[in-house]
Amino acid sequence: MRINLGLKYVITISLVLLVVIGLTFWTILKKYEQMVTTQIEMQAKVLFKQVVITRRWVAEHGGVFIEKLPWVEPNPYLHNPAIVDVQGRHYVKENPAMVTKQLSRYAEREQLYVFHITSLKVVNPENAPDTFETGALRAFDKKTIAEASTIERMGSSYYYRYIAPLYVEKACLECHSKQGYKIGDVRGAISVSIPMDYARAMIATERRYLVAGMTVIGVFLIAALFMVTRRLVISPINRIQSQMAQFSKSGNPDMPLVRTGDEIEDLSRAFHDMAKDIHENHSCLQEKVKAATSELTAKNDALVLAHRSKSDFIAKTSHELRTPLTVIKGAMDYLSVRLSMREAEGDRDLFVFFEMIKKNAERLIRLVNNILDYERIGLGTFEMNFKVVTLKETFQEVVAGFVPLAAQKNVNIRMKAMEGTALVDEDRLKQVLTNLLSNALNFSRESSNITVSLEYRDEHVYAAVEDTGSGVPEHERETVFKQFYTKDVKDGTGLGLAICKGIIEAHGGAIGVESVEGGGSRFWFTIPKSGKGRSRDEEEVTCP
Repeated sequence: MRINLGLKYVITISLVLLVVIGLTFWTILKKYEQMVTTQIEMQAKVLFKQVVITRRWVAEHGGVFIEKLPWVEPNPYLHNPAIVDVQGRHYVKENPAMVTKQLSRYAEREQLYVFHITSLKVVNPENAPDTFETGALRAFDKKTIAEASTIERMGSSYYYRYIAPLYVEKACLECHSKQGYKIGDVRGAISVSIPMDYARAMIATERRYLVAGMTVIGVFLIAALFMVTRRLVISPINRIQSQMAQFSKSGNPDMPLVRTGDEIEDLSRAFHDMAKDIHENHSCLQEKVKAATSELTAKNDALVLAHRSKSDFIAKTSHELRTPLTVIKGAMDYLSVRLSMREAEGDRDLFVFFEMIKKNAERLIRLVNNILDYERIGLGTFEMNFKVVTLKETFQEVVAGFVPLAAQKNVNIRMKAMEGTALVDEDRLKQVLTNLLSNALNFSRESSNITVSLEYRDEHVYAAVEDTGSGVPEHERETVFKQFYTKDVKDGTGLGLAICKGIIEAHGGAIGVESVEGGGSRFWFTIPKSGKGRSRDEEEVTCP
C-alpha cells in the first residue's frame, strides 16, 4: 500500500508524540501514586510514634486506673489489677499494652486505622503475629532492618501496613523483667494498618483524569501538527509535484515559483532552473535528432536503392546468363551423345572433356538458378503457386528420385508419412525437400539411414529429414540458413538452405535444425495446412 510523504510524516510524529505524552503522564501518575503512598507512610509513622509516646507515658506512670464498668474486666496478667477508693468505687489498672489495644479498638470502630501489638514471645494469644509481622519481627531480632511496610488485601479492602520494633525501656522492666529482657532488647513490635480504599479511589480518579488529559492533548497536538504540516509542507510539495507532472506532459517550463521563504522555495527554484535547462537541451536535441534523422533517411534510401539496383542487376544478369548456359548445356548433351556413338579410340579423350564441360555447365546453371531465386526472394518477386496437394505422394516422388544415388553410397532412405492434404506450392516444396535430402545424403556415412517424416498436428504440417552424419556444430546452427553457407561440399553454392528458408516462410511456416555434433542432424520445417496465401490465379504471393 502506497502512503504519501505527508501522511508518513504525520503518522511518525504522532507516534512519537503519543509515546512521549504517554511516558510523561505515566511518570506523573507514578509520582502521584508514590506521593499518596508516602503520605500514608508518614501518617503510619506518626501514628506509630504517637502510640509509642502514649505507651511510654502510661509505663512511666506505672499504668493508669480507670473506673470499672460492667463490661470492663481486670487484666489477668497484672498483679493487683483492681483497687477500691474510699468512696467504694472500683478501678482496674491498664498497662501500656491494654491502653494500646483499647485505642486500636476505638480507631477500628471509626474505620480510621488499626494498631496491633505483637511479639515472637507472646503472653496474650491475641497478640500473636501474622505472616507479615512474623517476618518483620525476625528481621528486627537479626537487626537487618529498622522498619517494614507493605500493601495487603485484608478482607474486601486494601491496607497500608507499617511495622516498627518496640525496644525495652526501664519502665518496661516492671512487667517484663521475669521474661529475661533487658534495656534495649526488642520486646516486640507495633503494626499500624491504614485503609487505602480512599487513596486507591483518588489514584483511580487521577488516572482517569490523566488518560483523558493525555487523549485531549494528543488529539489537539496531532490535529495542530497535521494542519501546520499540511499548510507549510504538504501543500507546497503538492504544488511542486503538480508542476512536475504538468512539465512532463507539456514541456513548458514557464510556471509560477512556489514561494514559502524556506527550503521548499529553494527546491521549487531548483526545479524551475532544471526545467528550463531540460527544455533548452530538449529543443537543441530535437534539432540534432531531426537533422540526423533526415541524414539517415537519405542514406537509407540511397542504400535501399543501391541494394535494389544490385539485386535487380544480379537477377537480370542471372536471367540473361541462364539462356545461353541452357543452350550450351543442350549442345554439350548433343555432342556427348554423338561422341558416345562413335567407336574411335582417339575420341575417348574428347568424350571425357565434353563430360567435364557438361558437369560444370550444369553446376553453373544450378548456381545461376539459385542466385536468381535468392535475389527474387530479396526483391519480393518470388512467385508462389498454391494448390491443394497430397503431400505423401509429393514426398514419395522426391524420395524415389534419390534412391539410385543413395544406393551408390549404400544409404537406406526410409519414409514415415501420414495421409493428408495441404494448400502449398508443390514445386517449391519439392525444391525444399530435394535440398534437404541432398544435404543429408552428402553428409551420411556409408551403410547408414536417412529418415523422412511427415505428419499432421492440429492445423499444421510437420516434416523432417534426419541423418546420422557428422552433425552441425552448435556455433554454426544460427548461420546455417544464411546465404553462401557451405560445409565440406565441393559443388555447393551456399544458397540452398537460405532459399529453403525463404520458401517455407513464404508458406507462413518455420524451418530449423536439431543436431548433435558427430551424431547426425535433423532438419525440420512446419507450414499451415491452409496455406498462407492464395493461388497465383487469384493473387500473387511473395516471400516476406
